[in-house]
Amino acid sequence: MTKAEVISEISQKTGIEKADVLTTVEAFFKVVKDSMTEGHNIYVRGFGSFVNKKRARKVARNISKNTSLIIDEHYIPSFKPSKTFVAKIKGSKKVVGEDAAPKAKAPKAKKAKS
Repeated sequence: MTKAEVISEISQKTGIEKADVLTTVEAFFKVVKDSMTEGHNIYVRGFGSFVNKKRARKVARNISKNTSLIIDEHYIPSFKPSKTFVAKIKGSKKVVGEDAAPKAKAPKAKKAKS
């Protein structure tokens, strides 16, 4: 489901015009981004938490050039769903569009030489 589809569905269910829903959704995303940029976490009861996860400083390797690269500690955004949200998803039958997703092919078995 895309953002446009979410906006359309919210508009249909609430009777609020799409332009107003779009403004509200965009404002929500801006608040989330700005707050997380400032280092704040966002907790939405019954839905989940948008949190900043700290990644430690580490040494990475570029194996093609045989060099080391230092990656400083940094933060990445993460979403942790609430227990009620996870329970609701576990109880669902299937994800719509699941059949449309490309499936990984199983590796072909090698034929034995005779």
